[in-house]
Amino acid sequence: MGRLERAFVERVEAFSDRALDVAEELEKQGRSRRIVDQLTGCGTSVGANTVEADEALSRKDFAKCVGIAIKELGETRNWLRRIIHRGWIPAARLTPLHDEGTEIKLILGAILTRMRRNDQV
Repeated sequence: MGRLERAFVERVEAFSDRALDVAEELEKQGRSRRIVDQLTGCGTSVGANTVEADEALSRKDFAKCVGIAIKELGETRNWLRRIIHRGWIPAARLTPLHDEGTEIKLILGAILTRMRRNDQV
């Protein structure tokens, strides 16, 4: 019934779970609470907004939720880069998660672009 393929929604949810794993690791290390909270917030928001988009009642609501998910992906990827830069978690562990965020962002961006193009026709 959803607007998105179930496998894609599950992929995004897995991304959010992995972001939480990173936040929990930072917390165990005693790293900045602010960064733990920021990563937790934006990382889980990606999944929450994708689920909300999947269940959107209108095209406008769908587009809004997808747009928010894209923005939250950008923030999540920023925090992952900061964590790598600081050497808190090895790049070898976080680069695949960062790359997954990039791929999801490209997919969501393509969905939004296609939707807007179809609305103009």
